[in-house]
Amino acid sequence: MKLSSRIRQLKPSATLAVDAKAKALRAQGVDVLNLSAGEPDFDTPEHIREAAKQALDQGFTRYLPAAGLPELREAVCFRLEQDYGLKYRPEEVLITCGAKQALYNLAQTLLDPGDEVLIFSPYWVSYPPIVELAGGVPVIVTGRPEKNFEPEPEEILARVSERTRGVILNSPSNPTGCIYSREFLSAVAEIVRQKDLWVISDDIYDRLRFDGQPPENILSVAPDLRPRVLLVNGVSKAYAMTGWRIGWAVGPEEIIKAATKLQGQSTSNATAFAQKAAVAALTGPQDCVERMRRAFAERAEFLYQALKQIPGVHPVRPQGTFYLFADFSGIYGRRTPSGREIRDSVSLAEYLLEEARVAAVPGVAFGEDRFLRLSFAQGLETLREAVSRIRQALEKLAHVP
Repeated sequence: MKLSSRIRQLKPSATLAVDAKAKALRAQGVDVLNLSAGEPDFDTPEHIREAAKQALDQGFTRYLPAAGLPELREAVCFRLEQDYGLKYRPEEVLITCGAKQALYNLAQTLLDPGDEVLIFSPYWVSYPPIVELAGGVPVIVTGRPEKNFEPEPEEILARVSERTRGVILNSPSNPTGCIYSREFLSAVAEIVRQKDLWVISDDIYDRLRFDGQPPENILSVAPDLRPRVLLVNGVSKAYAMTGWRIGWAVGPEEIIKAATKLQGQSTSNATAFAQKAAVAALTGPQDCVERMRRAFAERAEFLYQALKQIPGVHPVRPQGTFYLFADFSGIYGRRTPSGREIRDSVSLAEYLLEEARVAAVPGVAFGEDRFLRLSFAQGLETLREAVSRIRQALEKLAHVP
């Protein structure tokens, strides 16, 4: 059977692949410490689970409008006003099966074959494939760690062509944990104005920042861009609801209606009782988010300080999310006890999984081969043990003469 060219060319998600391999080893009884998955280790808060149970008991299990439960669309508007001071109408909201589907729907809605989209590297692994599946062309603009991974505005402008349609922003960032500065967002906003671009702002980690500041995105510094900005978010990260698969896209009504039409011919509505749970998440007590945020901040600082002590490893201090991005290129060129050379992030990640039983994601999947991404969505004891194992495994590497 011949598969389509788009599927033959599509690469599997690197983060999901590493997570699956780690879980498979665990199922075989292997003691693997999984620092690959972007999934909080906390249970979904009780009041959210109770809302889902109540919805099930009331028989709330049938079809909903493709755009989502009106009550949840209103709750999204409520959260945006509370967190950002932005006022939207329910007609400008589409509820999706997770934030990833919101991104996919928007790419399919906005892009024609050959249209270009600016993506800043390091980037989340799914951005380029989502653009490519819509026939678009991802144009990668690389940032440097000493500059907070913020590309220079001149470098961004140089990559804009007649085919450039838009730009994807993600702050706090997966995989770096960095938060874009207001100065950088203002510079991007000016380019968007000059070149008549749209912006997809992936705000999925917006509540998980460690500087004590409220959520921000490009509309925080350039509210005039509202007609050009699509906001994407969901309940997965801030509320520990990864498996519930509830996300949303918010933006100009014309685009949201078009994306809703697409969803009506694909998944239809997201799961009914999960939408009821999401209403409880967005409108109920928010102290659960703060508890998790504080725990992640403590873990981030521990992991950063611990990795700094390992020769050849240069971590970037996380400003948010639950990821740490560390430069391991100082290790490259060494050989394992079996004689295999560590050449890149893939061979290093494979070695750490085999030797240290620690799962991490190769940085090449995010566009930066010098780095590995380590998730600290695990308890401090697990992180301590993981760092110890990594240190011991790296000490076994021999310098190549």
